[in-house]
Amino acid sequence: MSVLKVKDSSFYEEVIEASCPVIVDFWAPWCGPCRMIAPVIDQIADDYKNIIKVVKLNTDDNPTTSTEYGIRSIPTVMIFINGQKVDSVIGAVPKSTLLNVLNKHLKKQSKQSII
Repeated sequence: MSVLKVKDSSFYEEVIEASCPVIVDFWAPWCGPCRMIAPVIDQIADDYKNIIKVVKLNTDDNPTTSTEYGIRSIPTVMIFINGQKVDSVIGAVPKSTLLNVLNKHLKKQSKQSII
């Protein structure tokens, strides 16, 4: 599954109304650390293609959403579940860090759906 590019105009539909957990990568083309984690984001999208949706939002082109979520540093990766932001990771972190945060929330969600 490829990573979907979202805009201010499509963010609500693609992220907030999504029926599955969503990872949002807030980035910009000039950002070196953003380019460093791009392959990691792509790998996660591939590895979790049947479980989550992964989207990218260019902060330069989409200031409304970036401001709404208080993006001050990029890359910022946010996790949304049921339309709510549940966590975020700022900076170019290792894949293991992103997976630890993601898996923590996926486990919580699966426990809640059993109850």
